Amino acid sequence: MNRNLLHNDPYIATRQRWMGVLARAAGQLTAYESALKAVEYRLIRAPEIGMTLVRGRMGGTGSPFNLGEMSVTRCVVRLADGRTGYSYVAGRDKQHAELAALADAHLQGAQQQDWLNRMIDPLAAAHRVKQATRAAETATTQVEFFTLVRGED
Repeated sequence: MNRNLLHNDPYIATRQRWMGVLARAAGQLTAYESALKAVEYRLIRAPEIGMTLVRGRMGGTGSPFNLGEMSVTRCVVRLADGRTGYSYVAGRDKQHAELAALADAHLQGAQQQDWLNRMIDPLAAAHRVKQATRAAETATTQVEFFTLVRGED
């Protein structure tokens, strides 16, 4: 994760981290569905699909340009005790958006550390393993180019 994106406020930085983990979790959140839905809640904004503009930079540092659009799904839920959870996830997965919003709401409560330990940390670890595996697979196809200097006559 790019640490430069994290906020100086520790609470906001922690929330940014778990929101990122939840957004990347996709189908893995279904394992926690029964625990997440064990409390009464209501949909403030039911999962809805929309589009967002994706911007890029040449070489990662150049001038920004519009790369294209992508689908996103957003959701807002409120637990019976008033905690509100939000989610924006890439793609068109309404279940993922709802579960991520529920998880965000739960993580704002008194049992935050429990949720971090039993849900966020394992999901983050699984994502790191997936990234490492993908990097290892693509490294085998990497081609290194070098420049030959022509001999002098």
